[in-house]
Amino acid sequence: MGWRWVEAVLPLGIIAGMLCIAGNVQYVIHTKAHGRPKHIGNDMWDVAMERRDKNLLLSSSSSSSS
Repeated sequence: MGWRWVEAVLPLGIIAGMLCIAGNVQYVIHTKAHGRPKHIGNDMWDVAMERRDKNLLLSSSSSSSS
């Protein structure tokens, strides 16, 4: 009766472990393929988000100065 928390913690531990493994596998594969870790902000998504943020900052600064 006192061990019911194990039934909840065990699946959460498995999920957390799988998330850690999934992130580490991407790092290892990229490092093995290219010989170095991935540079942050170097893929299409990061570039697109940086461009969007820049446009938002420019539009907000131009609207506040008007």
